[in-house]
Amino acid sequence: MHAWWPRAGGWQTLQFDHGLWEDDYLSALVRWTNAPACVAEVSDSDIALVTGLGTNGQRWQAWLNLDNAAALLTEEPEDLDDVSLWVGTPEFNEAVRRKRAELDMAVPADAEGALVWARAAGIPATAQQSRIEDLLRSRETLAEDLFGALLDQLGFPPAAQPSEHGRHL
Repeated sequence: MHAWWPRAGGWQTLQFDHGLWEDDYLSALVRWTNAPACVAEVSDSDIALVTGLGTNGQRWQAWLNLDNAAALLTEEPEDLDDVSLWVGTPEFNEAVRRKRAELDMAVPADAEGALVWARAAGIPATAQQSRIEDLLRSRETLAEDLFGALLDQLGFPPAAQPSEHGRHL
């Protein structure tokens, strides 16, 4: 685990390099800190599922890198013996297109949920929903970069390099 640069107001982002995040951990973190929290479950830097939870139990989720998420979430035909024979076929491409459209339809609600969560976290309501939607639809190379950009767009204070004088491990 390592910490990203902190954000003013006591906001901290941690990155776990290995292991799986359990959904119950987010609830426990919110209870322990008595503050809203979110987690981005990143897969090979290609996609991320971001889940936010407020102290009131209100939850939101959003996918980052929708094209990659659609390819991952597309259900395989039940009679398929070898996935490699299906990937790249016209049928696969159409299934991915349909899944991408489904994910895209959820973007406005996902963005609204993120904004409500940020306001509940005490972040000033300066973010524009359209900019959050654009970010959720973007095709950034690294999901980690998209997650940092999402926090920035939501209005969290910018991450700042910690001073050497204040660092204690």
